[in-house]
Amino acid sequence: MRSVLGIDVGGSSIKAAVVDVVSGQAVTPLASVPTPQPSTPERLLEAFAELDARFATGGPVGLALPSVVQHGVTRTAANVDKAWIGFDCATALRERLGRPVAVLNDADAAGLAELRWGAGRGTRGVVIVLTFGTGIGSAIFNDGVLLPNTEFGHLEMDGRDAEHRASARVRTVEGLDWPAWADRVNAYLARMHGLFWPDVFILGGAVSENFAHFAPLLQSPADIRAAQFGGQAGLIGAALAAAHEEDVG
Repeated sequence: MRSVLGIDVGGSSIKAAVVDVVSGQAVTPLASVPTPQPSTPERLLEAFAELDARFATGGPVGLALPSVVQHGVTRTAANVDKAWIGFDCATALRERLGRPVAVLNDADAAGLAELRWGAGRGTRGVVIVLTFGTGIGSAIFNDGVLLPNTEFGHLEMDGRDAEHRASARVRTVEGLDWPAWADRVNAYLARMHGLFWPDVFILGGAVSENFAHFAPLLQSPADIRAAQFGGQAGLIGAALAAAHEEDVG
């Protein structure tokens, strides 16, 4: 067993667990703290350090953020303070914890978990992982290789970002039943298929626990699968990324 701490930042809470990066299973109970408000870099770094101290693994740490992340620098800020834009998170967290870290987009992290151990395991060709929550996160793979930082939730639909039409949050806010929401998701999947021709869509995020309710309503030439890891996918994928970065770096 090789254990790595994975941390996943959400709009309301920050989750963490120690992950066995050989099996892809969390080997400790999930811990969480509320996402600080305002969610500035300094306040989140304090929260990361608090979670890290609970586990004291001593090894590398993986962090999944709701942001485009380039070489450890956060370029966007979704559901966190705008002070994250342009912040060198990897360097700051490495200095705070005193050991190697990997920082990546949260949907990319979820996708890594699903492709390595979950619904996409052993799948070749083009796979698109979509997480439906507050927004729509995305990750695209070709033969298991990630193209990082796609922002397919911002694809235009009916004059708006797709995530403002078909996210889980929109379904709740607008009181959409499953058929009405599935119609919007189908339109989104059709648009995505016309652009990228994936072999497989893997759907995760907050709605994945209700997959049985809406799966029969979904239509696509691509195979549609439920994500396997649910709310733990981000931290599991972050741990995998940290282990990989330590191996190659």
